[in-house]
Amino acid sequence: MDYLWSPWRYQYVSKSIHDAGCIFCVKGSEDRDNENHIVHRGAHNFVILNLYPYSTGHLMVAPYEHLANLEAAPEATLHEMIELVRQAEVHLRDVYHPHGLNLGMNLGESAGAGVPGHIHMHVLPRWSGDTNFMTTVAETRVLPESLESTFEKLKKAFGQK
Repeated sequence: MDYLWSPWRYQYVSKSIHDAGCIFCVKGSEDRDNENHIVHRGAHNFVILNLYPYSTGHLMVAPYEHLANLEAAPEATLHEMIELVRQAEVHLRDVYHPHGLNLGMNLGESAGAGVPGHIHMHVLPRWSGDTNFMTTVAETRVLPESLESTFEKLKKAFGQK
């Protein structure tokens, strides 16, 4: 069996965790939505662009409350989270016309959570043929637009000014 390693990715997922506290708690509490790439705020959760996206439009839905698992989350938080995931699906389909979407949540560091102590749901648009070895072999992600352009499009889609 062959293995392909991408240890450089750990720099991305570990840097913000240890440097400034929980990125979701920090960004969710600040009044700097444009700088933090928060495209929408709900009562219990917010929608934010992933700074290290797997594809253009990679969103995350996270609660304001620091929660390590779904069991600890209040019902209102869970209900709103899935509603915002549904809205993200609709907006990503409208803006980017993907062939499919990945939805996912990793609970705990051993499960692959980049921010293991704060639940968050990933919503990623996907296109047939969009996977390749550039990331693993060349340490390069190929994205067709800037994070700022993605932010503006999705902020507008969510109805934010």
